[in-house]
Formats: sequence, structure tokens, C-alpha cells
Amino acid sequence: MFTKVSGLRKGYDTDEVDDFFAHARMVYEGANVEPLVHRDIHTAVFDVVRGGYDTDEVDGALNRLEDAFVTKERQDTIAQQGQAAWSALLNERARSMYPRLKRPSGDKFSHPRKGYGYSVEHVDALCENLVRFFDGQLKVNASELRMVTFPRAKGKNAYEEAEVDAFVARGVEVLVGVE
Repeated sequence: MFTKVSGLRKGYDTDEVDDFFAHARMVYEGANVEPLVHRDIHTAVFDVVRGGYDTDEVDGALNRLEDAFVTKERQDTIAQQGQAAWSALLNERARSMYPRLKRPSGDKFSHPRKGYGYSVEHVDALCENLVRFFDGQLKVNASELRMVTFPRAKGKNAYEEAEVDAFVARGVEVLVGVE
């Protein structure tokens, strides 16, 4: 399904990727299997091994898969409950982001207890852009948010990566839902 990199380069573990996409296909097609939602797709992680699948190809496919799951959720919700229910669901997801966005700069997320995390300055700048988006002052799309990267920092100059990643995943979820 994906191009394998040469045995000298590293890529995603082929068995893990194949298993994940096979499971996702079954869930998408309605098979009664362990559930999978767009957030699971957004946060999927694979081991990196020599001769694995090309990471850019797999990451692109994960983005398209996540979009497909959100689109399917939107279609199912609208078909079963109407457009107003979908709008309400998206509004609730967006509102769940507000408490973090309203926190003061430097205090939006936890700081790592030890080691490195994401740069407070850069994460706070993203949060400011999201506030401007929600206020209708700036256009942001899901692919831009998916591609965001943050420099590493340490101590009080850093935020805990897992918290920021979950927040960004929620932002992508909201943006895909309105696109």
C-alpha cells in the first residue's frame, strides 16, 4: 500500500501500519470491531525501523483517513439528527478549547517536570492565532494546524508535549468539521 524506503533508511514499521489501516478500513465500513475515532487516527504512532514505509506517504494517508472519518461522522450525524445537531456538536468541541485559550501566556499548559517540551512562546502564538480564528479575524485550516511544529525548550520555557498534542488534535477535529 505504501512505498518502502531502502534498507539503509528508516520508515514506519510495515506490519504496524498495515494492521492499523486494515482495522481502520473495517471500522469505516461498519464491521463490528474495536472502535476507532478520528482522534485515534490523529494520534497514531508507529515504530520507526530500517526499510519501513515512507513516513511522508503514511502521514499523508493518515490525514486523509482522519478527514474521511470526520466527514463520515458529519454525514451520519446530519442524516440521523439534522444539521443543527452537527453544528451543536462542533460548537461544543470548539468551546472545549476556550478554557486553555483564555489562560494567560506561559500558563496555558503544564510545564514538563524534567526534560524538554514544546516552546511556550511558539505554542502561545498558535493559541493566539486560534483565538483570532474563532473571533473571525484569521483564516486557519486543518492542514495548516496539522503541519505545525514547535521548537524544543526546557523548564518554564516549555509546555508538556502530550497536552499540546491533544489540544492541537482537538483543533484539527474542529477545523475538519467545518471545512
